Amino acid sequence: MKWKDSDFNTGISSIRAVLIYGPDAGQVDEYCDRAISKLGIEKDNMFALDSDELREKQDALFAEACSPSMFGGQKMVVISNAGDGCAKQIAELVSHPGLCATVIVMGGDLRSGGGLRSLFEGADNLATLACYTDDARSLATLISNHLAGLGINKINPDAMAYMTSHLGGDRGITRGFLNKIALYVDDKKTVELSDVEKCLPDSAAADMDDFLYSLTAGHVQQTMTAMDRLLYDNSDPNKLIRMLIIHFKKLLTAVVDGQLPRLFWKVADRFNLAIKIWPATEITAVLSRLNELEKQLRTTGMPTEILLRDFALKLSVRAARLALKRRNR
Repeated sequence: MKWKDSDFNTGISSIRAVLIYGPDAGQVDEYCDRAISKLGIEKDNMFALDSDELREKQDALFAEACSPSMFGGQKMVVISNAGDGCAKQIAELVSHPGLCATVIVMGGDLRSGGGLRSLFEGADNLATLACYTDDARSLATLISNHLAGLGINKINPDAMAYMTSHLGGDRGITRGFLNKIALYVDDKKTVELSDVEKCLPDSAAADMDDFLYSLTAGHVQQTMTAMDRLLYDNSDPNKLIRMLIIHFKKLLTAVVDGQLPRLFWKVADRFNLAIKIWPATEITAVLSRLNELEKQLRTTGMPTEILLRDFALKLSVRAARLALKRRNR
């Protein structure tokens, strides 16, 4: 069965296993931590392994999952980085009649109809919980609620616009930044744009802006220069792919529904140009290819930086051609 957040809170204690998956790795980790806290799992009652270890540690896995705790209390098994290739082994575990541990399976952006999602969505005693990256609306709500919980109840509109433009790819990173800025403004209890710029270094933010917005506007040189800076500063190529996915989803919403995201003024012109040159069919195709690339980077062991550079160059050149075609009409 499919769960929402409210289902997780009320149902985690009554199911055999839950599959937590999606492109927001920080949110996946957050739900796993919540399950541990909700069930009161002690360290000695927890058995964690990577999906690559399933065959090697199969005996130990079943021994831990199917035997009562020597220390008392609830037991938990956590399997991370799971994909459809290990669906059969996980199915054997979660259907075992002797299972006495709650099983948490953590995965990336799994495809609909794949082995793992089909297994967990089709059973009454199993559940799935998707962790998609925050959109502008849910991100603004997250920012407001998190800061309010830390005693910060006033956020100036330009500060909110800046944060929603630069956060959202990873829930863990977002919360870490919000904790930082809450400490920074604790004396005045108000978040202003200058505070956000100081806590979220402007050079890194500007490089990310240049990378995303220059790419979709067809500014090839600026795109590659910004990517050089990001990679030089050790930005994770997988994170850059996730940010591209978020960016193209925003662009698709703007093109199809006319719903413009809240934009920081420095990037508005480039985003408005991208709306005019990118047809919805091409954006959809790019999103499909980005999802494939993310999976390729995660599973094949191929050189991530080379793949990302090649893909970004081709995308920015395509945008430049679309812009030229529009000018020549």
